[in-house]
Amino acid sequence: MDWLERTTKLRQWTRSGTRAPHKPLLLLYALGRFQEDADGELPFSAVEDDLQRLLTEYGPPHRTTPAYPFHHLVSDGVWEVRTARGPGSPGTGLRELRESGATGRLAPELRTDLRRDPDLLHRMARSLLDLHFPPSLHSELCEAIGLDLESAETDRLFAARQRRDRRMRELVLTAYEFQCAFCGYDGRIGAVSVGLEAAHVHWWAFGGPDRVDNGLCLCSLHHKLFDKGVLGVGDDHRVLVSQSFVGHSAAARAQVTALAGRPLTGPQPGARRVADDHRAWHFSEVFRGEPRPSVPA
Repeated sequence: MDWLERTTKLRQWTRSGTRAPHKPLLLLYALGRFQEDADGELPFSAVEDDLQRLLTEYGPPHRTTPAYPFHHLVSDGVWEVRTARGPGSPGTGLRELRESGATGRLAPELRTDLRRDPDLLHRMARSLLDLHFPPSLHSELCEAIGLDLESAETDRLFAARQRRDRRMRELVLTAYEFQCAFCGYDGRIGAVSVGLEAAHVHWWAFGGPDRVDNGLCLCSLHHKLFDKGVLGVGDDHRVLVSQSFVGHSAAARAQVTALAGRPLTGPQPGARRVADDHRAWHFSEVFRGEPRPSVPA
């Protein structure tokens, strides 16, 4: 059984680049629980809140329910659901899953192969992360799920991602003259920039190209906030700050809420600005809630 191929071909609802990471999140969660307890089961009533938090934090901006992946992942052959009546899911209703005592776990053949080849779990998890989430969120997501991916295989795949992104990083940072497009940060140690990264606006995992018009030079903080949907880029190439973000400290105000309505720093003349379709994808699929009003200068 080629479990890695099945992992890369999960059946997902797709339309014009819309994000639907429901099944990948559940499968990552199940792999984390298997790593913790290979014989354990996952009663829906016990994991519902965990799955809802993951969907809220790492899923698309619109409201969704953990019942859908819990039921539908069965069709991909990597997951099984049982109730007191026997094998089979009662459906996608929250009430039905709770009251039937529905319990999920990885498919029996997959559990057997994971025991036989522990590195298979790492390969499957890394594939899910690379295909569905930007690199800036991988470590945080693994920590939230409880996945430990410290292995030689992880190191090799990480190095491959670095090689793939290196040219993109150079082009984007040069276009923005080694300054964060949101705050202007331009720190260096000697001649080497520190804390600056090339952010994909339209995520690479969802077909975003490695081009300057799909990139922003951002400091590490604002890159993470951009990928989490706290920050965005408006039609007039000004910074958007989500109304969902709350921060009362002077640092939070200065580094986040005060950015609302600020024009982007860069790119330099002759470099291509972020393309409209990439900005629109980020606003639709990543940015959370409505933008805050511009902060008076």
